[in-house]
Amino acid sequence: MGHLVLRHLSKRFHKQGIPALRDLSLTVEPGEIFALLGPSGCGKSTTLNLIAGLLEPDPWPHPGEIWLDGILLNPRPPERRGVTLLSQHSRLFPHLSVGENVAFGLKMRGVPRAEREAAALRMLERVQLAGFAQRRPSQLSGGQAQRVALARALVIRPKLLLLDEPLSALDANLRQEMQALIRELQAETGVTTVLVTHDQVEATAMAHRIGLMFAGQLHQVGSPAEFYQRPRSERVARFFGGVNFLDAQGEGHQLRLSTGILLKSAVPLQGQVRLTVRPEQVQVFPQPPGLAENVFPAQVVAERFAGPQRRLQLRTGWGNLEAWVNPHQMFAPGQAVWIHLPPEALWPVEGEPSPPAPLPAQALRAAHATTPGPSPSPHPRPLSLWERGVKLNLEPRQR
Repeated sequence: MGHLVLRHLSKRFHKQGIPALRDLSLTVEPGEIFALLGPSGCGKSTTLNLIAGLLEPDPWPHPGEIWLDGILLNPRPPERRGVTLLSQHSRLFPHLSVGENVAFGLKMRGVPRAEREAAALRMLERVQLAGFAQRRPSQLSGGQAQRVALARALVIRPKLLLLDEPLSALDANLRQEMQALIRELQAETGVTTVLVTHDQVEATAMAHRIGLMFAGQLHQVGSPAEFYQRPRSERVARFFGGVNFLDAQGEGHQLRLSTGILLKSAVPLQGQVRLTVRPEQVQVFPQPPGLAENVFPAQVVAERFAGPQRRLQLRTGWGNLEAWVNPHQMFAPGQAVWIHLPPEALWPVEGEPSPPAPLPAQALRAAHATTPGPSPSPHPRPLSLWERGVKLNLEPRQR
C-alpha cells in the first residue's frame, strides 16, 4: 500500500537559532509520487531522514509521528521500517559485482541465493542494464551507477521509496532519461515515492503532487498545474518563474491600477490586491488585436532568444512587464506593440512575507533556564545494529 502520514514533525538542531522543521503535517497517498520542493536549507532532506529513521522528531511542541499503512514507525529502527532511501550518490559496494549489489538487500533478508540472483537479473533488465551483472561499480558511468542503485532499492519491494536529489549529479540529458525511467518503474511497481528536489522543472515532470517548503514549513501543496496557474503567494509564484506582479484595487470583476488603468478579472476581488500574470500568458501583437478588454499599448525595451521562446521586456502605462512569445515572432527594441492580458490569467496572491528572525542567543539561554527540557520520546525505538557498534565488514574477501 504505502499510505504515509506525517503528524506535527519538528526538528531543531540546537546549534542553530532557526528550527530545520516546523510542525509539518502531510499525507502521501498510496502509489503516489510526491515531491518535496524548495531551496537549500528549507527542511526537505531533514523530513526524508526523519521518515527513514536516520533522525528522530522532536517531542515538542507536539510529539512528531510517522505512520505508514497504519503502523507507527517512530519506535522502529531504519532497517525495519519498509522504507528505502536513495541519495544523489549511488553508494555501491566497490568489492561486490553489480548483480551482488542489487541482490544485497535480499541477502540480508535471508532470501535463498538462486532466488535473489534471479530477482537481481530481472531488476537489472528493467533498468536497461541486462548483461551488467558481472561488472564492478568502477566500470560503470555515473548514470549506470544510479540505475544500479535504483534497482537495489526496488528489488526488495519497499512500501515507501525515498529519493533525495537522486539525479542532481547527472548531466541534463541523462537526468531526463532517469526521470522517465523512475516514472516508468514507479508506475509498474506502484511503490509510493517521496522525491526531494530543489528543481521545480524536475518536480513538475515527475510528481503527481508537490509540497513547496520555505524555512522548515510547507507553504503550498497541490498539483504541478496549480503551482503555475494558481500560486498561493508571491513567494511561491516567484519560485515557479513568476516575474510579473501588479498592485490594484479590486472592485468585483474590475481592477483599478494606481495609474487609473482598469483591468477585468475573471475572479471577483475586493480591496487592495496583489496580482500575478505568467509571462507566457501575456499576448503580444504588432497591431491592435481587435479584442474588447485588457488590451493596452506597450513598447519593446529588450528581447532575447531563449530556445523554445523569445523573451520580451515591455514598457507599459503602469510599469515594466515580461512576456514570453513564440520564438518565430520577431520584435525589435523600441518597437510599439499591443498586449493582451486574458482576465483568467490574472491571479491574486499573498504579498511577500518577511523572513523569520533567528531567536537571539540571550533568549535561547533564558528559555532553557526557565523552561523544563523536552520530555523523553513517547516512542523509544531500539538501537540499530550500527548504533550498537556492530559494523559490516565491507573489505574484499581474500581469494
